[in-house]
Amino acid sequence: MAQDRVEAVERALTVLEVFDSSQEAFALAELAEATGFYKSTLLRLLGSLARFDYVQRGEDGRWRLGGSPMRLARRHAPSQQLAVRVQPWLDRLAAETGETAALLALHPGEVECRLAALPATPLRHDLRPGSRWPTERDTDPRPALPGGTMTCLALADAPGEPLWLSLSGPAGRLAPETAHEALTRARDALARRLAGDREKNT
Repeated sequence: MAQDRVEAVERALTVLEVFDSSQEAFALAELAEATGFYKSTLLRLLGSLARFDYVQRGEDGRWRLGGSPMRLARRHAPSQQLAVRVQPWLDRLAAETGETAALLALHPGEVECRLAALPATPLRHDLRPGSRWPTERDTDPRPALPGGTMTCLALADAPGEPLWLSLSGPAGRLAPETAHEALTRARDALARRLAGDREKNT
C-alpha cells in the first residue's frame, strides 16, 4: 500500500541493489547511471548507508559494500551453525599458541575476517570480525603484516564460500611448522564435526 512506503528507504535500497553484481566497486557516476538518481541525492544516501557500514568508500573514491550486509547474512542458520562449531576451536588455538586465531572468508579480490579469538597478550595481531583486505590470489588470503606473520589452512568441505583458518602474530614468536600443526588439528576436528552434522541432516 502507498501509505506503507518510505521513499528515502526505498531509494537507499535501490542503491544497495546495484551492488548485486559481479562488479565489486562503483564510481559515483556509475551509481547515478544505474539508479537514475542525481549525484547530490546519491551522496546523501551513501553517507547514511556508510554510517551504518552498508557501504564503504575506498581510497580510490569508489564505493563498495560494507560489513553490515555480510554481518546480517551470517545470521542465516547454516552460518550460525558454522560459527558455533568454529569459535571454540579459535578460542582454543589462541589460548594454546598465544597467537590470534581467525576464520577467514575469501571473496573475489578480497578477504574478510568472519570470526576471531585474541590471545591474552598486548603484543598481538589485533584482528577483528569484519576486518577486510585485498588479495590478488585465491590461494593466499594473508594480508601484508609488517613485522608480523600469518599461517593459513583451507577449511575443506565448508558450506558456502572458501574458508580458511589462520594464526597470526609477531614474526618469530611461533614457528610456522608449529602453527601449521595446530591448524591441521583444528581443521581435521572441524571437518569431522561438520561431516557429522551433514549426516544428521540427511
